[in-house]
Amino acid sequence: MLDLMLALAVVGVAIWTLAVRGNFPAVIGFVAYGLLLALVWVRLGAVDVALTEAALGAGATGVILLFAVVRLRGGRAEIDAATPGPRQRLAAAILCGAVGLALAVAVLGLPDPAPSQAAAVARHLPELGVANPITGVLMAYRGLDTLLEAVVLVFAVLAIWSMAPDRRWGTTPGPLFPVQSSGPVSLLARVLPPIGIVIGIYVAWVGADAPGGKFQGGTILAAMGILAWVAGLWRLPPVASRGLRWVVVAGPLAFIGVGLLGFVIADGFLSYPPTIAKPLILLIEAAMTLSVAAALVLMVAGPPEGRRA
Repeated sequence: MLDLMLALAVVGVAIWTLAVRGNFPAVIGFVAYGLLLALVWVRLGAVDVALTEAALGAGATGVILLFAVVRLRGGRAEIDAATPGPRQRLAAAILCGAVGLALAVAVLGLPDPAPSQAAAVARHLPELGVANPITGVLMAYRGLDTLLEAVVLVFAVLAIWSMAPDRRWGTTPGPLFPVQSSGPVSLLARVLPPIGIVIGIYVAWVGADAPGGKFQGGTILAAMGILAWVAGLWRLPPVASRGLRWVVVAGPLAFIGVGLLGFVIADGFLSYPPTIAKPLILLIEAAMTLSVAAALVLMVAGPPEGRRA
């Protein structure tokens, strides 16, 4: 009964999000949709995926969409120009339906039991020194995919920065918020960050042996930074800051560096010798946590539009 209710709720919220006319209600529906999907993943036993969906799918993406809605207030011409017409909507609906039907046919057509590499991964997991199979797969067996995801974050930040006019280049990203000395945002910005930073570091660290990891932990750290920034308690460094740029690329550089080291101490790119596999994975996870946190904060902030340092 619970699974049926979740399935109906997911479909209902998705339809409502697409049908509602207001931008703000649509974003709220999108966030609710992401949280419901996180519950679905929990029911399927994929806790790592549920954490990622709640943190990135609903949390970080929801905040970015909310900022977009706020910036578009009063910009009726811009909204109308970006709103697809009836033919585009119909074409998108047909395409989505065809893709969904194809995926359903592919999933239902799998043999029983479905082919899986889970047994092989479980046998070799002790060589990596990690107990969480998701981390083992992402860092070793699908390491190249994870590396490309890390690089995509860097390019996303660069793409957002490139939207700034020349006169704004080198300034602080996003708007400058005044310091809030009272109110709920001020209270939360002073109380939550110490707790959230500890939780974020813990979630990133425990990812080697339990559900969690760099993306989930980095998202929590980013949320704490965004909260302090919106409350005016912390100003983002300018995009010309070398320290900021190093933090953004630290994760991908560590990933690539360890991968190249595999040619010397192991069998090839992104290969880990069993004796030091876990320290190398933890090194990548730590660097990636910082880069994910910095990239998400900068993507939410948007292009440079503040003052020069």
